[in-house]
Amino acid sequence: MHDLILRGGTVHDGLGSEPVTADVAVSGDRVAAVGRDLGAAQRVIDVTGLAVAPGFVDPHSHSDMVPLMAEPQPFKLLQGVTTEIAGNCGYSFAPLGEAAAAHGHDLLTDISAGQPVVARTFKEYLAEVAAAGPANNIGVLAGHNTLRLNVAGMEPGLPPGGLARMQGLLAEAFEAGAIGLSSGLIYPPGCYAGTGELVELAKVAHAYGLPYATHLRNEDRDLLAALGEAIEIGRRARVRVQISHCKAAGRAQHGSAGQLLAALRAARVSGVDIRGDVYPYLAGGTFLSALLPNEAHAGGVHALRSRLLDPAGRAALLAAATDPAAAAGTGFWREVGPGDVLVTSHANRPDAVGRTIALLAAEDAADPWDIACELIATDPSAGMVLTMMAEEDVRVLLADPLTSIGSDNGMPYGLQHPRTWGCFPHFLGEYVRELGLVSLPEAIRKMTSASAGQFGLTGRGWLGPGSVADIAVFDPATIGHPGTYLTPDTRPAGVHCVLLGGQVAVADGSFTGIRAGQVVGPLMSL
Repeated sequence: MHDLILRGGTVHDGLGSEPVTADVAVSGDRVAAVGRDLGAAQRVIDVTGLAVAPGFVDPHSHSDMVPLMAEPQPFKLLQGVTTEIAGNCGYSFAPLGEAAAAHGHDLLTDISAGQPVVARTFKEYLAEVAAAGPANNIGVLAGHNTLRLNVAGMEPGLPPGGLARMQGLLAEAFEAGAIGLSSGLIYPPGCYAGTGELVELAKVAHAYGLPYATHLRNEDRDLLAALGEAIEIGRRARVRVQISHCKAAGRAQHGSAGQLLAALRAARVSGVDIRGDVYPYLAGGTFLSALLPNEAHAGGVHALRSRLLDPAGRAALLAAATDPAAAAGTGFWREVGPGDVLVTSHANRPDAVGRTIALLAAEDAADPWDIACELIATDPSAGMVLTMMAEEDVRVLLADPLTSIGSDNGMPYGLQHPRTWGCFPHFLGEYVRELGLVSLPEAIRKMTSASAGQFGLTGRGWLGPGSVADIAVFDPATIGHPGTYLTPDTRPAGVHCVLLGGQVAVADGSFTGIRAGQVVGPLMSL
């Protein structure tokens, strides 16, 4: 007798095949059979008229510390997401020595889910996550920024032997269960690294057969050169490459999504296994300090504050941020207007949250640059939502077969980007059902096997006999997310049922309260 049968749904295998009307039988944590007349089961759920798909895989999350929150957080399960990859953009919460943890406290507060940033090995961190019981499965990348904090703090240069020490820490993280290497090359201290440093670290990933995921050094005027660097790293280290949140950012770069995709295809033809992920929005979300040029961050938070609070220092940084001859390393200020910058979190200025830099400057009769600098100086980890993409570019990137869907979520509270609560339903509702950008089978492939394959998640991302019983059941006619940038934390519509390892985690659209998630990786998925 099976444990559970999902009866009468339209079953998608996650591989892009045409769906079939069938039952899905689950025994233990596995799919036992797909078809008709599958025998008896202890529980039967009628899913007639609904899509039955593999649980969605989010390749780009920042949920590293969410499992350590006191209450289970179902914000991804309610979207149909059963597995997410954390540790992105070069920031992981391990390995951290004592000195690195002090820097991490300054840098990572906004994405720490209210948890302390403390010294811990990667093995200790994964053990904490597993013991806490995550609401959904989580795989974690080892972050290049974090590795650098351990050997050089916030200084631009590495000390003698620093690279070898980083390689050793990375190998230890892989041995502990890290799922790959990530970089965030617009953020300090990773922005100070040269290509050679990244190649040597990626070679460690190659030794373990693991991928390299990168937030490019530039996503606006120097986009193609930054992408070229990622391709070079993939070629020299012979690793799979994941381009995080593919975009053409800033007005000067609008209309160039096709060039990005052409470069990806050319790289694949040359032998580099490279793909990317995209979120279905015109705005991104990150630290407010990303408005600043790289040089602002050298020496750490105290040095940053000194520069920002000094009128001459501000003026020098503004000149660097608006230098028309500079390419990478200028920050986002040059590429957007003050009205495009929405403050989403600030520890010391709650009145600024939910307001744009333009509005704050107008109210204070102040210069927008001065307002931005003051906000960053008083809270270097403050967050923002930044409108910087063109709709046509987003559509081109979403439709391409080389891209998957990734949320780049923030924490499940406060004024976060709506992608935190609704990325996957928004894609299925707005871009698949309403706009017909891709077929439903292709959309599901982009949310399942396309990402599972990149990160070596054997048994996940597809639905068939022997696959892990991570399953999302949704109504294609109603799925969507009504959240906005000012009211983001609304519940998605249309997700009826989610199984996690064969257990019912969402029933009739509501979280059942179980913490059935696991720490996953290439060696943990069988």
